[in-house]
Amino acid sequence: MHTHPNARLTPVSRERLVRRHIQDAEPLAHLAAQAGISLRTAYKWLSRYRSGGAAALVDRRSVRRSQRRTLDPQHLQRAVAMRHERSTLRRIARLLALPLSTVGRTLKAMGLGRLKHLQPPVPVRRYQWARPGDMIHVDIKQLARFDRVGHRITGDRRLGRSAGAGYEKAHVAIDDATRLAYAEVLPDEKQATTVGFLIRAVAWFGRQGIECRRVLSDNGSAYRSKPWRQACEALGLSAKRTRPYTPRTNGKAERFIKTLLNEWAYGLSFQSSEERNRWLSRYLAIYNGRRCHMALAGRTPFQQLGLLRATE
Repeated sequence: MHTHPNARLTPVSRERLVRRHIQDAEPLAHLAAQAGISLRTAYKWLSRYRSGGAAALVDRRSVRRSQRRTLDPQHLQRAVAMRHERSTLRRIARLLALPLSTVGRTLKAMGLGRLKHLQPPVPVRRYQWARPGDMIHVDIKQLARFDRVGHRITGDRRLGRSAGAGYEKAHVAIDDATRLAYAEVLPDEKQATTVGFLIRAVAWFGRQGIECRRVLSDNGSAYRSKPWRQACEALGLSAKRTRPYTPRTNGKAERFIKTLLNEWAYGLSFQSSEERNRWLSRYLAIYNGRRCHMALAGRTPFQQLGLLRATE
């Protein structure tokens, strides 16, 4: 018999305690206080004594009372085969007469817990248009207005929020071949606002010597509108849209927005959203003229533009 070295009572003392409660009707709380143990522990010894007598009062080994079931190789092979046939875990467990928890745990450990894991990953298709202006990617990102430094910078959420400040929209346009980018923070993403941004973006690219030929957007309402199509026709642009639910098709705009948030909107400390917006033009100058891009072999967008012009 092994007694835990930190145990307050020996098996004999435990038996004496429960007998005094059962035979002499002494309150268990009083007996527990005398013995220097909690009332919960006293009830534990009482319960064990009633179920197994004095023999049950010895310390038990601190191991699992039961061991998890595992699947034998034959059942495992059948379960994996059925899972690849897209059978549900419940159906596999029922047909193999096995516990659902065992089947689920085993297949999850093998990376087969969800049916979507059976599908091969979508291959990454990277492309880059050869000439500047062949494709301009556009997108919109919502930004919050604020009138104090936020928790992203201070790390303190107790300071409260800029209640009722609302939101603004960051409209972005990026050239596929050179990664030259243009952006504005505008009050909304309505049709007139979005069309106005497109006109100014095409004009800005024109000042850089880029003739825009195509524009790629997602399926937002403004991009599907008649004013957008009319503006594209007037500007000589072929309007393209991504396939529904496939934002990766417009990946260059998505990636630029992520960079914009990390290095400008959330990467610097601003006292207000107005100050943040004033810094946008400065950041774009750095992005286009000084920031190197791995996708451009370490060149900046303006350097890439010069290189492509030289090879035309």
